[in-house]
Amino acid sequence: MNEMTEVQKGKLMSDLRLVIADAEELLRMTSDQASESAADVRSRVQAKMEQAKTELLQLQHAAVAKVKAAGHATDELVHENPWKSMGIAAGIGLVMGLLISRR
Repeated sequence: MNEMTEVQKGKLMSDLRLVIADAEELLRMTSDQASESAADVRSRVQAKMEQAKTELLQLQHAAVAKVKAAGHATDELVHENPWKSMGIAAGIGLVMGLLISRR
């Protein structure tokens, strides 16, 4: 998971939220079943869902912290090397402009 892009991580978190919501809905729909085995399964699924929610929240906090750290590092780099940063940005803009104009 170290090499996952931020887009992939965002999609994974979105998919996990959807799965958790669907599982909660399924639990609500089966709440009227009174058998002991159904109640046992429901309680185990609820426990796992709570654990998944907690882990998802931790993953989200870690991702936000990582993005903030990258932003601060970039900000420091740009402030330390303003002319170099402007040259790189101009070069990237030129390349993107050339690529777009070829279409």
